[in-house]
Amino acid sequence: MMFRYKLPGTKTYFPCLIVLLFISMSTCTAKKSVFDIPKDSHSWSNPQKVKVQHLDLELDVNFETKILNGCARLELNNKAGTDTLILDTSLLHIERVTLGKNEQETTWRLGDEHEHKGAPLYIAIKKFTRQVNVYYKTTDAKAVQWLTPEQTAGKKHPFLFTQNQPVFARTWIPCQDSPGVRMTYTADIRVPKALMAIMSAENTTEKNADGLYHFKMPQAIPSYLIALAVGDIAFQAISDRAGVYAEPSVLPAAAAEFEDTEQMIVAAEKLYGPYRWDRYDIIVLPPSFPFGGMENPRLTFATPTIIAGDKSLVSLVAHELAHSWSGNLVTNSTWEDIWLNEGFTTYFENRIMEEIYGFEYKEMLAKLDYDNVLETIERMGQDNPRTALRQNLAGDDPDNAPSAIIYDKGHLFLRSMENLVGREKWDAFLKTYFDTFAFQPMSSEKFYTYCQENLIQGDENLAGKLQLQAWIYDPGLPDNHVIVESPALEKVQSQLEAFNQNKNAADLETDNWTTHHWRYFIKYLPQKLSREKLADLDKTFAFSKTQNSEVLFSWLMLAIQNRYYPSYLALEDFLSSVGRIKFIAPLYWSLAKTEDGKALARRIYKNARAGYHPLATSTIDNILGWENKG
Repeated sequence: MMFRYKLPGTKTYFPCLIVLLFISMSTCTAKKSVFDIPKDSHSWSNPQKVKVQHLDLELDVNFETKILNGCARLELNNKAGTDTLILDTSLLHIERVTLGKNEQETTWRLGDEHEHKGAPLYIAIKKFTRQVNVYYKTTDAKAVQWLTPEQTAGKKHPFLFTQNQPVFARTWIPCQDSPGVRMTYTADIRVPKALMAIMSAENTTEKNADGLYHFKMPQAIPSYLIALAVGDIAFQAISDRAGVYAEPSVLPAAAAEFEDTEQMIVAAEKLYGPYRWDRYDIIVLPPSFPFGGMENPRLTFATPTIIAGDKSLVSLVAHELAHSWSGNLVTNSTWEDIWLNEGFTTYFENRIMEEIYGFEYKEMLAKLDYDNVLETIERMGQDNPRTALRQNLAGDDPDNAPSAIIYDKGHLFLRSMENLVGREKWDAFLKTYFDTFAFQPMSSEKFYTYCQENLIQGDENLAGKLQLQAWIYDPGLPDNHVIVESPALEKVQSQLEAFNQNKNAADLETDNWTTHHWRYFIKYLPQKLSREKLADLDKTFAFSKTQNSEVLFSWLMLAIQNRYYPSYLALEDFLSSVGRIKFIAPLYWSLAKTEDGKALARRIYKNARAGYHPLATSTIDNILGWENKG
């Protein structure tokens, strides 16, 4: 059937075949356009022209040489028809690069290594190239920690785990290492037969006899969420869709600590829609894991320091679970927009804790966060640009965004918005936001525009009340922020005042105090205390012997401040057995303020350093002026 069509802006009607030819030519021109992916100052890659949409990873894990060796097969969408693929690498040994399934050799060049960006890998491709195969091995992969048997709980087998965020995926996988680039992945990982491998993907729950593990991640994720752990690992189910992996000796305590995980998932879904990652499992890693947790989809990585025996530190699980919406589902476009991951997640975490443990419990957590951001902004200065939510990190280490700003100020922003528009309206807005931008990158600019169009909707009075521009882009705190108060912590304040007025520690009213009561109590004790006062506290509450890492950390900071040497044995044990940067960096920094303290710190560090993750040693090396030769 023939029809005629009038082109816009003309008075002429053309036969259909001519129109189809015009449209075809226009389509060909459109193929030259770039992907809508923001330029990332921390990546060399060129996903705006050619995008990696799937990774097929083949790796052998060699604990003797501490090398990962294999091939990354990258499936491309060369929308712009470019002749060069640029990948991010860092200290990788590239052996050869081929194109397609027929493995046609191609030319490639590795650029110079940069401090915060690694080295670009330039690969010659053709207009219709759909697959690139990069054969390589790791050298000094900053994402990977290799542990000896002695550094594990079981003491019999070695252990390996990765930590990619923010820009360390490139240290063990050649990839487009930017949070704005999402891809699916599959993997074949070969490990020693006595060990088990698990990834942020579909996992087995039992060891394979041949040591070869197959993985599939069907949802597209950014490279920083690819994760691998290898070791003597066992599994215990919590519910039909949640469970815990850990070394066998750690597993029972971990499973008991996290038994409320299914309730948390249900609470989160009630708030902001369905969980879209099929399973939510947790692996408890050895103590050298440098963070509290890492939100790798399907498999949260967690530190054993949150196993307190009373579930008092499981807000970390709520935090990593919340990342399944804010971060993993809707992801910051670049690391300068990291508050869109962490601020949203901290707010969401608090809402989950309220659903499970009640309003009063949640308000204690919120109060601690609130005090932290007030103190940080006062210390940094109200006009310091680093106190803005949207960070300027171009040319800087992407890890340098202050956590109190991106986590706690971000949380306070969303809580203040909830207060100004009402919880019901705010929850409906956030649920729609997660649905609208699922599996997409998000920038501060895009979020600002989305708020204008879908929350404010031309209401100038509401726009003035919310002060979005000030919250997102300006330093300091806008004057419309919520003031967070906690009746439970006000009771702690009364006991602090009593102790300061020379009441004995044993006479204080501390029944039923949780971790958060004790953290607040220790934090707001006078910074200068007599040896007698400190001894009274330690004898009564056994702070130096507590197994609660948060409480012990707070106490040790106070002990260093006052040179309370009876707690220094506990301090040395803690620094020698825990690698979580949140704890060890402030402790070393506090010790290093004095000459004798710095000498002690260096002595402890000399023995403990081998057990820390590379991300931790790079921080502590800087604090102590450490050189590898010691």
